[in-house]
Amino acid sequence: MANDKKLVEAITSREDDFTQWYTDVVKKAELMDYSSVKGCMIFKPNGYAIWENIQKQLDARFKETGVENVYMPMFIPESLLQKEKDHVEGFAPEVAWVTHGGLEELQERLCVRPTSETLFCELFAKTVQSHRDLPKVYNQWCSVVRWEKTTRPFLRSSEFLWQEGHTAHATAEEAEERTVQMLNVYADFLENVLAIPVVKGVKTDKEKFAGAEATYTIEALMHDGKALQSGTSHNFGDGFAKAFGIQYTDKENKLQYCHETSWGMSTRLIGAIIMVHGDDSGLVLPPRVAPTQVMVVPINQKKEGVLDKAYDVKDALSKDFRVKIDASDKQPGWKFAEQEIQGIPVRVELGPKDIENNQCVIVRRDTREKTVVSLDELSTKLAEILETMQADMLARAKEFLNSHITDARNYAEFVQKAETQTGFIRGMWCESLDCELKIKEDTGVTSRCMPFDDQEQISNVCVCCGKPAHKLVYWGKAY
Repeated sequence: MANDKKLVEAITSREDDFTQWYTDVVKKAELMDYSSVKGCMIFKPNGYAIWENIQKQLDARFKETGVENVYMPMFIPESLLQKEKDHVEGFAPEVAWVTHGGLEELQERLCVRPTSETLFCELFAKTVQSHRDLPKVYNQWCSVVRWEKTTRPFLRSSEFLWQEGHTAHATAEEAEERTVQMLNVYADFLENVLAIPVVKGVKTDKEKFAGAEATYTIEALMHDGKALQSGTSHNFGDGFAKAFGIQYTDKENKLQYCHETSWGMSTRLIGAIIMVHGDDSGLVLPPRVAPTQVMVVPINQKKEGVLDKAYDVKDALSKDFRVKIDASDKQPGWKFAEQEIQGIPVRVELGPKDIENNQCVIVRRDTREKTVVSLDELSTKLAEILETMQADMLARAKEFLNSHITDARNYAEFVQKAETQTGFIRGMWCESLDCELKIKEDTGVTSRCMPFDDQEQISNVCVCCGKPAHKLVYWGKAY
């Protein structure tokens, strides 16, 4: 009970103040710290290790689809950025500019990359001449800078880490196939690694990426009922190719423009993990992405043989799991609290009586369920528990998502639900920008996507204006 009390004191309850709870978790779990530069953050080892695991697993999935990694410059000349008018207008308010090199004023301003479409276009224009040069399927892991007015750790910062994929194809069909393929890679990763279910769909023209023909998105639902855009994949058509002169000779020796795509996912995924799975005691990490899956905690470690046995257990488990041992001189209650705050999936408790009986106690982070298991069977049982925990976390998140999707068939019903409920609201849309803007102005709700797997005709009229409508939209408040 004393331990529970300490945890409650350390972290604000989600229900009392969700924003403060989130801030408490990222600080108490030692995921990040604030920088002296407003809007920028410092990744501490616990936070960066999560990103490393995301990066490692996503990168492997990318490469299975033929992706090659490259690295592009951080700076973009203003003249290059200006080549694609819609694109530059979309990013203009967020761009950071370099005007001086040392003491010298630059002849041309340099943009600190908010994204790298123009740089990749420059590369493709140089390296693509023939159909034999296609496709180009590149990705880079880097940071980008967007001068945000309001920031929140992991979710929105002036500089953030991400990956951005950029591809060039001979045909519109190939580009579309790649666009959908990468969105599905993202969706599968979130579900099977991060235990986060998503809604897949296409953005409205208002919400699509600047310069894209179509933007596909995965939308996740956080515990406070707000949506988080968790990954996007864009089909650029031949718009960028025409702006940058990216042409190739086809098999009939005719000159054609390339068709391009772009797709990205960022460190906001760490924010998603926190807000989907965390509880009032701190972080809860899905086992497949947790930097440390098992924490071995020796009990009464000053007694002869306890610490040695704990290290033996740790070394044996390290062959199959990501394991640490807490051999500090802190009391067990403090060790348990730290393990819980940091979200380590399971702990293994081992004391003198356990050693006598050739056993230990496994404690799950998500449910706090305790299991006494023989040391001879520890590795096998841990594997079972971690897989069960991964599946259970996904199941709970799916149940939460499904229970927070409601329908609205007219505007009065829509407004009432937007004011009194959280989650997604399904409503038909006439495809009018005016209706989309009115909904946002009146309720603070935005169109999240037109889902691929759900185009049920829940009514025949637009939820806003009452005119005939054929598009089902998931609406919601979002980060």
